[in-house]
Amino acid sequence: MLLPSVYPIVRLILWCGFLLFFLLMLLRIIFNYSDPNPFGKIGRFGFRIRKLTEKYVYPAARLFAMYRIDTRLAPLVTILIALIVTYFTVNIVWNVCFVVDGLALGVISGNPKVFIGFVLYGLLSILILFVFIRFLASWFVFAPNTFLGFVRRVTDPIMNPVERIIPRVGIFDISAMLVLILIGFLQGIVVNTLILP
Repeated sequence: MLLPSVYPIVRLILWCGFLLFFLLMLLRIIFNYSDPNPFGKIGRFGFRIRKLTEKYVYPAARLFAMYRIDTRLAPLVTILIALIVTYFTVNIVWNVCFVVDGLALGVISGNPKVFIGFVLYGLLSILILFVFIRFLASWFVFAPNTFLGFVRRVTDPIMNPVERIIPRVGIFDISAMLVLILIGFLQGIVVNTLILP
């Protein structure tokens, strides 16, 4: 059983990673506003923090610069994005553990209804993962013959009609969030009709 044994450890590792990232971003904000002497120990440490976090903050800083917002606040947006990514990653790990445990339970008990329910739940979980990857990848340019191109081709039949109804808002794809909510609703229906007795 993965859910009681593996999932808590992975969840702890992911949230500790987010906490470390949060602390680095917080230090970056402090050094952005304090502007220490670049030749002192604190200034060199601040430079190392800035150099370490630059690749994560740069996209948000570029967006802020386009709209003439203080780019020193860009780490706040980066923290928000990291929080969302961590939350979804923890949920994806939970779903994987839940599906693997459920498939094992369906095979052991010999109940085809439970097995089919967990297969459908797993497929919907994969679709959620692909929509989430597409949401993150929408900020980057990628070739169509890569894994991201495959994700785009798989999610196009679902995403294109919704994107026509709900357009993008700046760099944010609100339609992906709506699709994620709808797929989550379908997962709830599968759980209540096929998995639960």
